[in-house]
Amino acid sequence: MSDQRIIGIGMDYSPSSKQAVEWAIENLARNGDHIILIHAQPHSVHGTQKQLWEEKGSLLIPFVEFKEMHLTVQYGLKPDAEVLDILEIAAKTKELKITAKIYWGDAREKLCDAVDELKLSSLVVGSRGLGALKRVLLGSVSNYIVLNASCPVTVVKAA
Repeated sequence: MSDQRIIGIGMDYSPSSKQAVEWAIENLARNGDHIILIHAQPHSVHGTQKQLWEEKGSLLIPFVEFKEMHLTVQYGLKPDAEVLDILEIAAKTKELKITAKIYWGDAREKLCDAVDELKLSSLVVGSRGLGALKRVLLGSVSNYIVLNASCPVTVVKAA
C-alpha cells in the first residue's frame, strides 16, 4: 500500500484560497503526496469544455499543462501567477504530484462530491470570514463542507 495521500485544495484564487494553498503546502503536504486543486465554477461560466465535462467535472489536468493552458478560454479560469509559483516550487522541493480538476455548479456540493470521487485523504479550503448575518443570508461554503464532507476538512482563514 502506498503512503501517498491525496489532498484536495478548494481553489477560486481569492486571498483565502491562496492562504489555503500556502497552509496545505507548509503544514500538510509530505514528499510524494498528490495535491489536487479543485475549482467549482458557477453554471453561468461558459468555457468551451463545460458542455463536455459539466456533469462529472473535467479530467485531472497535470500541473505542467494547467499552468500553460489558456484556462480563461477553455474553462473560464484566471489563475493567479503567485499561486502557480508557490505550487511549482512545492512540486519540486517536496516532489508533489499536482493536478487540477474543474467542476461546474454550486461550490458546496461540488467540493463535497470531489471528496468522494477523488478519494481525498483531506480537503483544505479558505474562508472569506463572513460576519454572522452574511453567513446566515448567503450561506458559508466552508461551513457546509465541514458538516458534509466525508474526509477531514481544514478551513484556513484569510489574514
